[in-house]
Amino acid sequence: MNENWQVIYSTQLEYKAEIVKAVLEDNGIKCFSLSKKDSFYLIGEIELYVKPVNILRARQIIEREKL
Repeated sequence: MNENWQVIYSTQLEYKAEIVKAVLEDNGIKCFSLSKKDSFYLIGEIELYVKPVNILRARQIIEREKL
């Protein structure tokens, strides 16, 4: 993360994170996910990161698509 990537979305549900990631990538926004779930207790968040230049556009897409 040497390019100051920022968290744009966070959820406990892996499938929701994958849907949001796919929608963002379909709209030309590179992103990656980072699971912060505890493997034993299965609690925690999955976070999606984008470059700072894409934050506003990514938020607009997430809101528009009601993700």
